[in-house]
Amino acid sequence: MTAMTAAAANAPEVTPWDILRARARAATAGLPAVPEPGPGVCASCQGPARRGFTRCFHCRAHAEAAPGLLADVVAPVAWAPKGSPLATALWRYKSGRTGSREAGASLLAMLLVFLHDQAPLVWQRTGVAAPTCACVVPSGRGRPGPHPLRDLLRGCLALPWAALVARPGGDTWARALDPGRFRAPRPVTGAAVLLLDDTWVSGGSAQSAAVVLRRAGARSVAVVVLGHHLPPARPRRGPGVNRLGW
Repeated sequence: MTAMTAAAANAPEVTPWDILRARARAATAGLPAVPEPGPGVCASCQGPARRGFTRCFHCRAHAEAAPGLLADVVAPVAWAPKGSPLATALWRYKSGRTGSREAGASLLAMLLVFLHDQAPLVWQRTGVAAPTCACVVPSGRGRPGPHPLRDLLRGCLALPWAALVARPGGDTWARALDPGRFRAPRPVTGAAVLLLDDTWVSGGSAQSAAVVLRRAGARSVAVVVLGHHLPPARPRRGPGVNRLGW
C-alpha cells in the first residue's frame, strides 16, 4: 500500500451532512452572529432593541396588538444585512433569474443544518418535544402555486403541511400585524406548528400568520426564519452565537 493509498484509507468519510454544512458555512461567511438574549437584543425576534427596552419597536407593537396570540419563539438562522450576499440570495432564489437554483441550494443547506442541529433547542423553548406540522408564511406577491420555500423543502421534512392563504385584497406587504391578512382553510387543533419564513423585516407577516394559526387551534407556534433583515449600518459583532454552530 502506498503512502497516498494509506492516507486515503484513513481519511474520515465525508457524509452528506458534511457537504451541507460546508455549503451553509459558505452562505453565511462574514455575517454577524445572531446574538444571545441580553441588553440591546429584542427578546422576541433577537434583532436590535433600543437601550432600556426588552423588545424592538415592531415586536412591542405586535405584543400590544395580539397579546397571547403571537409565536412562542422566533429563531433566526442568520442575520441578513441589506446588501449582503445572504440578502441577495433570499431575493434571487425566488426570482427565477440566473443563479436562482444555486441560491436556493445554499438556503436549503442553511435551513436543513439549522433544523438538524439547533431545532431541539427551539422546541424546548416552546415546551413541546417536536413539531407536529409545518407551515410557510404566504408570499407577499401572491404568486400562484406553492410558496418557493415550501417548494425548496419538497421531500426534506417528514411533517404534514398546514395551509395558510392570503385573503384577497389584503396588503400582504404591510409591516404591521394584521390578523385578517391570512386565513387557515382547515383547523390545526392541538398542533405544534413549525412556521417557516425566508425573510424577517418587521415580523408583521410571520406574526400575522402565527395569530391565525393560534385562532385555528394551534397550541404552539415556532417561527424559524432564514434571514433576519438588518439595515446596513446596524450589524455589530458583539458577543453572539452563530446559529449554525460555528
